[in-house]
Amino acid sequence: MASAAVRDELLCSICLSTYTDPVMLRCGHNFCRVCIHRVLDTQDEAGVYSCPECREESQERPALMRCLALCNIIEGFLITPPTQTEAEIFCTYCVDSPVPAAKSCLHCEASLCEKHLKVHSKSAEHVLCEPRAKLEDRKCSVHKKILEYYCTEDAACICVTCSLAGEHRGHRVEMLDEASEKKKERLRKVLQQLITRREETEERVRSLEEHRRKAQEIASGEAERVTALCRDIRRQLDDLEKRALSEISRQEKEESLSLSALIQKLEIQKDELSRKMRHMEELCNMTDPLTVLQEPDTGDLGDPEEEGGNEDTWGHNKPLHDVDGPDVAVISDTLHTLCDIITDIRRGIYVEDPADILLNVNTAGNYIHISDDRKAATWTKENQNHPETAERFQDYQVMSRRGFSSGRHYWDVEGSRSVRWMVGMCYPSIDRRGQQSYIGDNNKSWCLRRFYSQYSVIHDSKVIPFPHIISSNRVRICLDYGAGRLSFYELCDPITHLHTFTASFTEPLHAALWINKPIIGVTGTINSLRIFS
Repeated sequence: MASAAVRDELLCSICLSTYTDPVMLRCGHNFCRVCIHRVLDTQDEAGVYSCPECREESQERPALMRCLALCNIIEGFLITPPTQTEAEIFCTYCVDSPVPAAKSCLHCEASLCEKHLKVHSKSAEHVLCEPRAKLEDRKCSVHKKILEYYCTEDAACICVTCSLAGEHRGHRVEMLDEASEKKKERLRKVLQQLITRREETEERVRSLEEHRRKAQEIASGEAERVTALCRDIRRQLDDLEKRALSEISRQEKEESLSLSALIQKLEIQKDELSRKMRHMEELCNMTDPLTVLQEPDTGDLGDPEEEGGNEDTWGHNKPLHDVDGPDVAVISDTLHTLCDIITDIRRGIYVEDPADILLNVNTAGNYIHISDDRKAATWTKENQNHPETAERFQDYQVMSRRGFSSGRHYWDVEGSRSVRWMVGMCYPSIDRRGQQSYIGDNNKSWCLRRFYSQYSVIHDSKVIPFPHIISSNRVRICLDYGAGRLSFYELCDPITHLHTFTASFTEPLHAALWINKPIIGVTGTINSLRIFS
């Protein structure tokens, strides 16, 4: 309490903090030098100066005197030993030379070193605990007795009076040590569970990091592959450009040389004809008939045949527009090569995002089970007894809810091995009953069919079988509605083009699946198709 009172006396009344470089006015009041200077500065204009404490006035600015005694007091007060909350807890009885306490005695409300602890440790009444700065925390706030018990009903630490006559009377109580051990045991179990969960979390983190690493490796590999592919494409395009331009330049030079030679011959012919024309004009202008008649006959002077020439040689029969230009065959071959490159790229990398395909349960036949996520269709021998509607197929077929009437789209489907199924696309106006309703068996649908190990494509009941065996059980269907193309690919490495239908589509196209029961005795008794989009 004394130290608190002294500290209050060391506070500046202006800044309310401990004095800094304290000075004293003539009236005896003390202030920080900086604080009182600021106050006096504000009083300069008024011409009257007053003390902030007692309001004593003076006409002249008061002189400030440094208070040496107060400076020394502040200096000594600030250099104080650490409190018990800031450093070790010292023995209560070792006043002259503080010694760290070994235990605290709750009965005596004192902290004791090893020397002063001997007497207290021999008495049962003296309850010892680890050194504590505030021993009152170990006593009941109501009865001021040591907390010795734990009330399990109220989850509170209580004294003996609380358990016998207080508000906890009749409650189930335990000794503090016993209750503490029970709680520690529960905490150990929870701790073990937390350790297990942490280990599982760490394992999950390691697994995800490994997955991320593999994903990064795959992405890096794909990036390198695409970069290499594009680099090779650019190289091939550069080579094709050089070849085409070189061929055009070569043909242009050959044609230019040929035309230059022809022009030179025609110039010679023109000069010779001009010379003969002048001679003939001279004969025509002569008045002496004897001279005219004595000249050789000139009626055939203009005929180049007599001089060993012909009209084709001189270019008379060849129109200007028939002059040969660059040979387009080489250029056309170059462009076809470029088209092949682009086709290979589009087969390997389809730039559009996959279409979101969900099956329409209202169109599923009675022997088709649709999964909850609307992505898979499975043949079942149990009749599903679907409600009879106009849009429902009769037995083994289902189509998607969404239709496509523009743009480019694709979706993947995986089917069971060694069974019968068909995948493709159809118009919503397709028949829903009879054999003609099956996809491929009409002019409103296109499909890829698997009949155990045999594959074929079908449209309007026209079957085109594949001579080769398809190893993968997963296929991709690509639709370019505007271009009128529906293509099927085998999803292997690399992706293999199977077939492309071309048509002028007149209605929206829906994905369609057809699944029939497997033949008895053949491997694979579950027949299903799953869409990946």
